[in-house]
Amino acid sequence: MFDSPLSHSAYEVLGVDPSVSDEELRRAYRLRLRQTHPDTGGDSAAFIQVQRAWEVIGTPEGRAAYDRGHGFTDEEVSWSGWHARTATTDTRPRARSYGHPGGWRRERYLALIREWAGHGVEVPDPYDPALVRSAPRELRRMLADALAEEETARTVSDLGMGFTVWHDVSTGADAEEKLDHVVLSPSGLYGVMSEDFAEVVRFKRGEIIGQGIGGRGGRGPVAGLLARMRVIARAAHVRFGGAIVVLPDDDLDQAITPLGSIRGVPVVVVRRSALHLVLRQGVPGARDIGGNELFDVRTRLQQTVRFV
Repeated sequence: MFDSPLSHSAYEVLGVDPSVSDEELRRAYRLRLRQTHPDTGGDSAAFIQVQRAWEVIGTPEGRAAYDRGHGFTDEEVSWSGWHARTATTDTRPRARSYGHPGGWRRERYLALIREWAGHGVEVPDPYDPALVRSAPRELRRMLADALAEEETARTVSDLGMGFTVWHDVSTGADAEEKLDHVVLSPSGLYGVMSEDFAEVVRFKRGEIIGQGIGGRGGRGPVAGLLARMRVIARAAHVRFGGAIVVLPDDDLDQAITPLGSIRGVPVVVVRRSALHLVLRQGVPGARDIGGNELFDVRTRLQQTVRFV
């Protein structure tokens, strides 16, 4: 919950400065519990955040570990939580994968953070937690989305050779309007968006809504995803079986939320931990594909897809 570049720190959730004593921290926790408790008119999502913050920093040992890992100490600590991961030597069969998941957003983040923090000059560590935490929200959002796309890519890769995925798919001249992932599986062909809103989302008329939620290109997240899928469908002469929005587990009250059929496309919003299940079993209402059709769709996409 507190590892997203967009998240409030555990101290911010409890409403205290990171330098407070353990006793002051405990008093702040009890106060925030009373303020956010649903039985006294508080917000249930905020109440859960307060409890989780205390689980993280409520003990001296947990607080020390959190401070080291999130830039709240002067100690020199090598923390790689937001750095791009290096390739592994895992030899298990993987899904066919094309493109660079999260690559465009990482490059944009690096360019923007250097411009903001170093005026175009190299900064020692663009992923330093203290630096990221102080950056404007649009920069933190860029990094958060890159991380989300990379997590989705790892999940799909682990599903094995029966799956094919294209990442960072271009849908036109504006790279911001890219389609995060196109996934071809025996359960269907899906357009997938990976997001991190750092808040519990709500739904209204087939769209994702929330205080800090804005879509790309001036549209809502679901509307934007469907629009980008239509571009690829027309170009490759394929038919998508469904649309999937993947969010961090903490952003959703339940693991899988079907939004129904929107413009003829079944849409589902899923927790990151449930994505593998949805891709294996299929989006509710999606049409299965297989055999010669699966091969034909893969060939059409391979010949058509371009990357940002």
